[in-house]
Formats: sequence, C-alpha cells, structure tokens
Amino acid sequence: MPRVNFREDRCKGCGHCVTVCPVHIISFADRLNDKGYKPATIRPELMEQCIGCTSCARMCPDLCISVYK
Repeated sequence: MPRVNFREDRCKGCGHCVTVCPVHIISFADRLNDKGYKPATIRPELMEQCIGCTSCARMCPDLCISVYK
C-alpha cells in the first residue's frame, strides 16, 4: 500500500493536490498551520484508497508531499 507524507508546516493551502487527486482522498485540515494556512492532508479513513499515482506530489509547488510505494 502506498504511503503519503504531507509536510503540513510548509503547506500554503493552494489546493492543487486536492484538485488533481483521482480518488478524492485529499482535503483541507480543520486547523491552521504555523504560517496561518489550512494545510492539505489525506483523510485518515481514506488512506487505504490511495493508488500511489504521485499526482499530488508532482503538483505541489512547495514540495510538501512525498509518496512512497
């Protein structure tokens, strides 16, 4: 199963990863990070649905996402 790591402390909340996820498991967190943005994250209950396509990591302008297969 793929594993996705979000560096929420670096996320600006641009939403590019949210829009490109083909299985729609990425959303914005309910809390703010240290920079005052709502970071993107994978909903824990949907983590097992990740297909490891790396679309989210490739679209992130701040290199906040790493995908491990």
